[in-house]
Amino acid sequence: MPDFSTPSATGAAPSGIVAHTATALSRAIHAREVSCVEVLDAYLAQVDRLNPVVNALVAMADRDALRSQAAERDVQLARGQSLGPLHGMPQAPKDIAPAAGMVTTRGSPIFAGQVTGTDAVVFERMRASGALFIGRSNSPEFGLGGHTYNPVYGTTRNAFDPARSAGGSSGGAGVAVALHMLPVADGSDMMGSLRTPAAFNNVYGLRTSPGLVPHGPSEEVFFQQFSVTGPMARNIPDLALLLSVQAGFDARLPLTRRSEDVAAFGQPLERDFQGTRIGWLGDLGGYLPTDPGLYTTCEKALGHFRAVGCTVEKAVVDFDLDQLWKAWLDLRSFNVAGANAALYHDAAKRGQLKPEAVWEIQRGLALTAMQVYDAARVRTAWYQALRGLFTRFDFLVLPAAQVFPFDASLDWPHEVAGRRMDTYHRWMETVVPATMAGLPALAAPAGFGPEGLPAGLQIIGPVQSDAAVLQIGHAYDLASGYSRVHSPLLS
Repeated sequence: MPDFSTPSATGAAPSGIVAHTATALSRAIHAREVSCVEVLDAYLAQVDRLNPVVNALVAMADRDALRSQAAERDVQLARGQSLGPLHGMPQAPKDIAPAAGMVTTRGSPIFAGQVTGTDAVVFERMRASGALFIGRSNSPEFGLGGHTYNPVYGTTRNAFDPARSAGGSSGGAGVAVALHMLPVADGSDMMGSLRTPAAFNNVYGLRTSPGLVPHGPSEEVFFQQFSVTGPMARNIPDLALLLSVQAGFDARLPLTRRSEDVAAFGQPLERDFQGTRIGWLGDLGGYLPTDPGLYTTCEKALGHFRAVGCTVEKAVVDFDLDQLWKAWLDLRSFNVAGANAALYHDAAKRGQLKPEAVWEIQRGLALTAMQVYDAARVRTAWYQALRGLFTRFDFLVLPAAQVFPFDASLDWPHEVAGRRMDTYHRWMETVVPATMAGLPALAAPAGFGPEGLPAGLQIIGPVQSDAAVLQIGHAYDLASGYSRVHSPLLS
């Protein structure tokens, strides 16, 4: 086993049904070694034990109704009918997209108590695969910011240290997976919303290629190419299991892909990586400030790529990174304002928006068409720059977060390594390169820093190489063993 920096970071392994991996649990359910009612009760017991400490799952469903659904899943199996890989598995769709018959607040008091009548496409698919929706996973208001807190449900706390942030915006999902309150979980990612909580909670989160997994539907289905939906899990086979349910074309979303890659998510993940070339982007030549000890922790984790036969070299990208950041700000604000301007223009509702949401919308409303187009041109140039790097490297790696999990009472880190953060999300700039290039990025555990807090790496693949990213992530996971380190809360 690797040398985890702080032995105290390791808790006892869970036992019983919740100790199963998602893939093993699916097999056990289908073999009728455990009933769906037993599975539901085991996970609800885990939620009762740990959720009061971390506040990851909210708006819990009625338990009698859930047990009736679980009993029906057992009846279906008894007559030889399986709905799919998630048959009988508890899930908690992220409270940022609609789920039929469930409260959808988007973390905003404007929508507190709102029950929606339709499912987002990905939730449709999870239901159709047999999942039981036991509640919602918590998210910050409108998914804005890398720290999960909102005035409706409060703050979600880190799985390894409840005094610290869970990350965001899929913070509830990341913590629920890390603490075995869910076998796997869905999330979404615009600016690290899958990757930051994965890094903060020692789990895996995949920012999928745009179009691989339907994201929506929404009122605009052509311009929005930044927010994606993807899976979170404790290991790569489990990640692939959920992704196999999520991925694929949907005619309501014309940019989704008809891809052979979808079938690949059900195939074996083992592959020979001898001679595979890893480009270490690090802190982008000193451009990104990082917490003390974080860069060293991530750099040490690179040894696990070498252990599976990869070569690792420093990679340098020739690009004006300040220009990239400014382009990102404009494109993000353009999207946020487009989706939420109606709330801003309603004076009563505007008063209920958090300051960061108001700032984003105001920026977006002030942009000219040419500013948006110019930002898109910078994005295109950035993609071409990374495409050039991929002629030398098979995968690119950099930290998944610039900070370790921070004090949960903060709104966001206002300073990193002595540098003032000039926006509420500047401390997350490390996730922008993959988002702006539209590339798949896997957040993988990178061990624990000097204070025993989790760190993470991003493994970025070439365009539409999601399956290959999962394969190298699996090899890395087996070599590192980081994902088998358990939270002290599980003791």
